[in-house]
Amino acid sequence: MKTFVAKEKDVKRAWLLVDATDKPVGRIAVRICDILRGKDKPTYTPHVDTGNFVVVVNAEKVKLTGKKEQQKLYQRYSGFRGGLKEDPASKVRERHPERIIEIAVKGMMPKNNLARGIIKRLKVYAGEEHPHVAQNPQKIELL
Repeated sequence: MKTFVAKEKDVKRAWLLVDATDKPVGRIAVRICDILRGKDKPTYTPHVDTGNFVVVVNAEKVKLTGKKEQQKLYQRYSGFRGGLKEDPASKVRERHPERIIEIAVKGMMPKNNLARGIIKRLKVYAGEEHPHVAQNPQKIELL
């Protein structure tokens, strides 16, 4: 019996469509992370990128539980002294609603070169429309 190791050239990537309407951010981010990494496939290999493309629509309608809408803070840093900016989730949702899902998924990825390439296959859009119709993404239901 031999151990199977997936190879980058043999990976078949599918396009999957996820509707984020009224779904909790953390729960949807975990499932998206697993799909991006390829953990939902029997050919999963930790050191090889075997995941699929994920298109997330309706990111503006994602649900934040509890008081996170007012209390959760998103931080960014300009690189200069005193350049730390903090925004509550409500402000991030009105300016860039797709960032809520992007930050949640990125935080669940391992911090290495492989994950930096994997995160590029995540496409998040605030509304119902997306430019990936030609790839014919299959709609999947999370939760």
